[in-house]
Amino acid sequence: MSTPSTDLFSLTGRTALVTGGSSGIGHAIAHALGRAGANIVITARRPEPLTRTITELHHHDIQAASITADLADPHDLDRVIDHAPTLFGDIDILVNNAANNIRPHMNDLTPHDYEQTINLNLTTPYLLGQHFGPRMARRGWGRIINIGSQQSHRAFGNSGAYGISKAAITGLTRSQAEAWSPHGVCANTIIPGFVLTPLTEPAQAIPGRVEALAARTMIGRNGLPADFAGIAVLLAGDASAYITGQTICVDGGFSVH
Repeated sequence: MSTPSTDLFSLTGRTALVTGGSSGIGHAIAHALGRAGANIVITARRPEPLTRTITELHHHDIQAASITADLADPHDLDRVIDHAPTLFGDIDILVNNAANNIRPHMNDLTPHDYEQTINLNLTTPYLLGQHFGPRMARRGWGRIINIGSQQSHRAFGNSGAYGISKAAITGLTRSQAEAWSPHGVCANTIIPGFVLTPLTEPAQAIPGRVEALAARTMIGRNGLPADFAGIAVLLAGDASAYITGQTICVDGGFSVH
């Protein structure tokens, strides 16, 4: 028998779309939302990690399906928008996690680098929100979870186009919250610290970098994808009904300094 507290965190009957859900933070969020009862649709570019993740989710008796897509490609994005709701029903929870991490010095940033980064990291979350947000609002319930970065509020390690895109994500979140929260749709940004994922492997390869970043936290370690399971379940469910338009740091105290 469920209790009021478990009902707050239950996602039974909901359907979540998690972009970039086959690795890193997106992988952990997909598992967390699925274990809370949601049906899961994940997207990523590479079919092998997608297949592996779907197998893992099915092993835990989670209803899950995948769509192989490069979300920077407008045709692939349209295909995801059209196909995702046919798998388990309308999308109730949108997790905009997919991103690139191109970080050359500003002097070396090419127009292609800029366009590719803004397209995937900002325009894709905007377009997904523009499609699914109004539909959530018409149904009177929805959740949008955008993934930001330390670069959302500070320059940090050749921020470049990546920093621009992640700063803009927080503005996108506020605009989404303003537009749709009166109709039951909460939109929030999660701000990770330095997390040990495939996306940060270039930084991890710099001697001493991992240790220095861990020392900057208050907890004394860098983040792991599993550290985002709890906040994702909170923001995806009824427990977050009065939390919207916020940027929430999940960084071990990294940003407090």
